Amino acid sequence: MLNRQTIWLLVVIVFCSCASTKNIAVAEQHNVLNTDDFKHYVDYFNNMEDENIKGAIPNDSSWQWVKANIPLFNCPQQNFEELFYYRWWTLRKHIIQTPAGYAFTEFLVPRSYADKYNLIGSAIGHHIYESRWLHNKQYSEDDLKVWYRGHDGKPMLKLHSYSSWNIDALYNLYKVSGDKNFILDMLPDMETDYARWESEKKLPSGLFWQSDVKDGMEETISGGRHEQNARPTINSYMYGNAMALSEMENIAGHNDKAGLYLSKADTIQGLIEKYLWNNTDNFFETAKKGLKSANVREEIGFIPWYFNMPSEQYNVAWKYLMDSSKFLAPFGITTAEQSDSAFRTHGCCKCEWDGAVWPYASSQTLTAMANLLNNTKQPYVNKHDYFRLMNVYAESQYYRGRPYIGEYLDEQTGYWLKGDQERSRYYNHSTFNDLIITGLIGLRPRADDTLEVNPLIPEDKWKWFCLDKVVYHGKTITVIWDADGTKYNRGKGLSVWEDGKKLMSAEHIQRLVGKI
Repeated sequence: MLNRQTIWLLVVIVFCSCASTKNIAVAEQHNVLNTDDFKHYVDYFNNMEDENIKGAIPNDSSWQWVKANIPLFNCPQQNFEELFYYRWWTLRKHIIQTPAGYAFTEFLVPRSYADKYNLIGSAIGHHIYESRWLHNKQYSEDDLKVWYRGHDGKPMLKLHSYSSWNIDALYNLYKVSGDKNFILDMLPDMETDYARWESEKKLPSGLFWQSDVKDGMEETISGGRHEQNARPTINSYMYGNAMALSEMENIAGHNDKAGLYLSKADTIQGLIEKYLWNNTDNFFETAKKGLKSANVREEIGFIPWYFNMPSEQYNVAWKYLMDSSKFLAPFGITTAEQSDSAFRTHGCCKCEWDGAVWPYASSQTLTAMANLLNNTKQPYVNKHDYFRLMNVYAESQYYRGRPYIGEYLDEQTGYWLKGDQERSRYYNHSTFNDLIITGLIGLRPRADDTLEVNPLIPEDKWKWFCLDKVVYHGKTITVIWDADGTKYNRGKGLSVWEDGKKLMSAEHIQRLVGKI
């Protein structure tokens, strides 16, 4: 017999899962994949642990939530498919119910430096980019509302404890949902937030400063926990936030404000290229006191491409990514180049960013790389490189033979450096499924009514894949690759479907563009 608490939880789950009832019903109607075929993953995840911490949706209700909320993914490479469902299952663990709405935690265990409700702001951008693909957009929208209005109608007290690209994330949520009302409702909060960053962190040069620890990146080679440096992180974030604000102001019909934020973005771009680009190293690097370069290549130098910022002349930085003496290691992309004399010199296991692999940074770099491959031609990296790095990223997310996502790992052995600590388990500090959807399968979110798909999976790697039940701009989108047409019986080649009707197709894997 179900007790009263269990009944109440089930009611909440059903209610919240059906908040987007129309979209979910359409998605089920036009499925290519059978949702129940993937239940075994959730059953396995539930059975591989003792659930000692429960959020808004506990394990015994996880399948109902997964079935109602996520896109479906099918491919011939088992670890990619397994991790796709694992990352949704773990994201669900971090959903909590607060008096102000749903929110995403970073750690399941309480942290002394967290805000109310055990919330930490360093990975809000990752949370929104990942959760924007859930059918029920209430989770991502509530998370932003909690952060900006959850303290008696005002921002949470520790909102600015860490650098953020939250404004950019809000606009990129809109690119998936198409919900203008929500971004217009949040626009005044975002304007206030941007002005606050300018008052708190803007240098006389016009660049922005931050310490390593407040970037969520402690113990770097280029700085220190308390050094105030002009870093590629916060400056790229502020560029991305300004560009997003310009677009949102255009939607609101505020042409003057749109121009103002576009001008701010242009100014930041010019300053980053002037002061943070090291002509000797051919890389964006941290500038220390007096705007002198720290003279070390760190993974944060790829972040400008996360926001499509740099001019083509700066693409040369990407030649170091696949160099095994620089950033390419057996178990991931190192957070500093391996040939630097200070690489991995800060000791271990107090959250060092002096070279070990952090999924937080890996997902930023892979998002940036997908942008580069989609938007410009250059000789330094290609689809095969992207697939190789996604393979490494997937392979790294195991611990003792089971799916696992933690804080950071050894670049040579793949050993999770805090893997036996409860705090590290299910660490919600990166993206994976957004990379599958927007990068590997190539559904490129846009604000207009154009549907763009450009898979970065090399044609010789998989004979088939299907991304199904994607709720996008109120439509149900399916992307199929079936080399000989026998896997899904929807024809040969690459095809894109809207609400069960074929929208566009091609014989080979390539960019497809059409109108929704």
